[in-house]
Amino acid sequence: MQPIWAEQKAYIVEVEGAIGPVTHDLITRTIEDAEKSSAALVVLRINTPGGLDHSMRKIITAILDSEVPVVTYVAPPGSRAASAGTYILYASHVAAMSPATNLGAATPVQIGGLPKMPSAPTPDDSPTSQNDNAENTPQEAKTSIEKKIINDASAYIRGLAKLRGRNVEWAEKAVREGVSLTAEEALDMKVIDLIAENVPDLFKQLHGRTLDLKNKSVTLDTESLIIERIKPDWRSRLLAVITDPNIAYVLMLLGIYGLIIEFSNPGIILPGVLGSISLLLALYAFQVLPINYAGLALVAIGLGFIVSELFVTSGGILGLGGVIAFVLGSIILFDDEYLAVSLPLIGGVAAIAAGFMLWILRRLSSIRHKQVVSGLEYLPGQIAVVIHDFIGKGRVRVEGESWVAESSVPLIAGQKVRINRVEHMVLKVDPIKPMEKL
Repeated sequence: MQPIWAEQKAYIVEVEGAIGPVTHDLITRTIEDAEKSSAALVVLRINTPGGLDHSMRKIITAILDSEVPVVTYVAPPGSRAASAGTYILYASHVAAMSPATNLGAATPVQIGGLPKMPSAPTPDDSPTSQNDNAENTPQEAKTSIEKKIINDASAYIRGLAKLRGRNVEWAEKAVREGVSLTAEEALDMKVIDLIAENVPDLFKQLHGRTLDLKNKSVTLDTESLIIERIKPDWRSRLLAVITDPNIAYVLMLLGIYGLIIEFSNPGIILPGVLGSISLLLALYAFQVLPINYAGLALVAIGLGFIVSELFVTSGGILGLGGVIAFVLGSIILFDDEYLAVSLPLIGGVAAIAAGFMLWILRRLSSIRHKQVVSGLEYLPGQIAVVIHDFIGKGRVRVEGESWVAESSVPLIAGQKVRINRVEHMVLKVDPIKPMEKL
């Protein structure tokens, strides 16, 4: 047995809200720092509704590989360790909760599927028979993919429970049936190790406890620990901003529109630079966020259709289809229960896109109804002045330009003629009659 832990330092990490890339980065770096400084322990003070599976698994891997004891403490009162929080609690060397907290509801959720309707009970269904089949009925209603996800999650949490000597049966129920426990119930069922009123009480109960830590035993001395509270640094704060689904969504739009403006008007530079930076940041965020690629494709197609309305005459069909595809893609863009783009933001961006499309349609409509002011189409009906006398073909002046003209009657210099049409760059003209209105 290793002697009592010599260092008198404890790191406390506040984990508030959904488990995600920022949480994973903060916890793993804290554990690494604790190992380097030979700290006594790391306390994860959590209150979470759950979060991303891959972030949760990376946190658990860091806990299992840690050379420093990791204590997960669900606090303050009123907090919870639901879904991903339950797995982390099971993986920790010590699982603790404060009174009036709860854990559980660890069923993995697959976003994008349709809810299953419960089967109607038969007349001979008794409460007893329904209870007996409670575990099998929901499982039978699930698709093969959902079964695989739940079976994988069940095996994962069973392995953690066996490793830490905690209640295996309840852990599986938390995954398959989504059950939850209060702190007192969790202690009675050996799901957690202790209930502590606060951090000092937690340290008091941890003192002298022996833990198995990577093939060695460690006895904790927590009577006079120096507490260091870990707060997110600039890197974590930056990651939190970039990986916010709403920010990543806006960065993607800025990047796409910036590049469109740059390619449409080469040489402006600024939209291209800002668009490239925004798009790269968005791609980084998408790398760590659970992206639904069908949603991303719909967003891209929608934006493409809206922009195409500028160059293709479709009577608004492309624009309307683009707005619909853009809205649907935005709604399903992030494939997770806890990370999604704000609906007001989607509505606002969609309204701007629709307004832009309507402006384009009105602009094009007004242009079509305007009189042509340049080019060959402008010439018919205009007045020209004969430059010199001619019979058949000669030259006339129109808007300061000299053109070859052809007339069926002789014309004299200075005479005014009206252009009827243009054929092969030759103006077909007729003399203006004395009483004709110019």
